[in-house]
Amino acid sequence: MDIHQLVFGRDLIIGGVKIDHEKGLKGHSDADVLTHSVCDAILGAAGLGDIGDHFPDTDPRYKGVSSLILLGECKDLLVGKGYEIVNMDCILFAQAPKLSPHKRAMAENIASVLNLDPGLVNIKATTTETLGFVGRKEGIAAQTTLLIRTIE
Repeated sequence: MDIHQLVFGRDLIIGGVKIDHEKGLKGHSDADVLTHSVCDAILGAAGLGDIGDHFPDTDPRYKGVSSLILLGECKDLLVGKGYEIVNMDCILFAQAPKLSPHKRAMAENIASVLNLDPGLVNIKATTTETLGFVGRKEGIAAQTTLLIRTIE
């Protein structure tokens, strides 16, 4: 799972898609909450720690970097341990903006980096019915579950 605060003065990038919105996500990289969630799911499934272990926000190399680059590095770490991704399911939690129109492009971006068929990358978008920080439009959260298997 990953969570980022919405702030003025930043582009909103989710799943590698730039979305027209008055606010963007706060973070050291491009703060792509969905891609960060996928990275953490990959690293966790392979017992490789988390995104902060590999790409610390204190490292200037990652300042403003596209999270799709980080995702590619996570894929390489996974393959290096002898695993591959079978499929994944992602949930985006956002009160605004509406993310459903962008789900296909997000899935295609993620699938492209991971060398997967886009049909194996399922993305859902939901609100929290105005409850909590997501409902107050203060942030966006993402959660990813994925299945890995040993490379044969």
